[in-house]
Amino acid sequence: MDSLGDTVWDVVICGTGLQQSLLALSLSRSGKKILHIDPNEYYGGPDAAFSLQETEAWVGRHAAPSSGLFKSASITKPEGSTGLSFSRAYSLALAPQLIHSRSKLLSQLVSSRAYKQVEFLAVGSFFTFKPAADPEQKPTLARVPSTREDIAFEASLSLKAKRGLMKFLKFVLDYEGEAQRGVWGPHTDSPFNDFLQKEFKMDSDLQKYIITLTLSLDGEMSTKDGLAIIYRHLTSMGFFGPGFAAVYPKWGGISEIAQVACRAGAVGGAVYMLGTGIQAEETSSNDIQLQLTSGDTVKTKLLVRDNDKEEGTFSVSRLVAIVASPLKALFESVVEGAPLPAVSVTAFPAGSLRTDADEPYDYPVSVAVHSSDTGECPSGQSLLYFSTLSTPRSKEALNKALDSFLQAVNDEQMPERLFELYYEQGRGSVASHVDGRVLTLPNVPPSLAFDDAALDPIKTAWEVAMGEDTANTEYMMFPDREAALDDEMYDD
Repeated sequence: MDSLGDTVWDVVICGTGLQQSLLALSLSRSGKKILHIDPNEYYGGPDAAFSLQETEAWVGRHAAPSSGLFKSASITKPEGSTGLSFSRAYSLALAPQLIHSRSKLLSQLVSSRAYKQVEFLAVGSFFTFKPAADPEQKPTLARVPSTREDIAFEASLSLKAKRGLMKFLKFVLDYEGEAQRGVWGPHTDSPFNDFLQKEFKMDSDLQKYIITLTLSLDGEMSTKDGLAIIYRHLTSMGFFGPGFAAVYPKWGGISEIAQVACRAGAVGGAVYMLGTGIQAEETSSNDIQLQLTSGDTVKTKLLVRDNDKEEGTFSVSRLVAIVASPLKALFESVVEGAPLPAVSVTAFPAGSLRTDADEPYDYPVSVAVHSSDTGECPSGQSLLYFSTLSTPRSKEALNKALDSFLQAVNDEQMPERLFELYYEQGRGSVASHVDGRVLTLPNVPPSLAFDDAALDPIKTAWEVAMGEDTANTEYMMFPDREAALDDEMYDD
């Protein structure tokens, strides 16, 4: 085999985050010479999933208040707790995003045949947190009805509320029609909450149900955006089966998709090198010469890299908690014939949590609860992924949310906390940047649900890499390989 320096690579991809990995997948049968490197010793970049030991090492690198996309990381282990299993019994995801059934990401995984190597699990019920009315009571979780059948059988809703919700759902399913545009058009850029109140007479409780389904980090969005998000949820419901509108990849979420995509790239001929970054680069009229940290010098026609720097002020605070309870009540099938869900979502509406100073927290908090079926924790335990916008009080708010959530799900005994990971995640660039022979991909936004807009820069990079061959090649459309090749393609 020729040495790395003897080959003029068509593309060098730096970073194995989701976007770089999907680019490798898209090029995996193109005949291009691809070198895929990552300065990390693991796949996934900002979308990685870690064992407990790997998590501790990661925290050591991101504990500082300012260190790129991730910062202020810390771990808390309650004294005397002995419930944690061995390190690799856990897979803590940095990007625990659910994927709506109608997502273009799933369509591309199907057309590229990569879906065969990813096991998808159902995302079940959505709940909204209701604080206790007085100190003698405990907070509760209210399941959010999101279909006509749900609404019809929801005992907690009045007949008037049911009619209002059904009217709204019917409206959303045809919201792009001419008649409906006449209703919401004048409110296009106005707050979604105001539209719900003015046009559908929804009280604050019903508005909270709708906002919960949007998975918004700040609870604020325009009417146009709010309707599009609710439409995505409603049209995704039942697409892959009854009772769920979204899925989650087993073994670590987005990280699992990134690794499958990289394996496809490797079978297609790409060369992979972890623990290898770029030390220096020099551009000529024909190519780019890269000095790698491995000591190798390589030449490439195109360099694609990620953006590992935070841009702007948008930041998310996250708290990942392992608790010693299966929390079975959150993973029940509520529709006949539906699969048992492995993920549920609870939203804490803005103002529903109070700080130590007894002041309301002004932003919503969400928690995605993962059962052991996700492969991310042992049987009998659950993983809780809390998220909220970063503020001076966000860490306190997340701890309050964890306390309140465990109180709400406590039937007889409070679930024991075994492990807590806190960190802040910034947002990188939101668009691709091309500078000669260097293309910089943006980062996937740290949202709660995967945003299909993150796929657009990948196709742009594919078109640049393919050059004249673009016109004769269908993007992410691969025929089935022979069975033997498929087995070899994804063997670990």
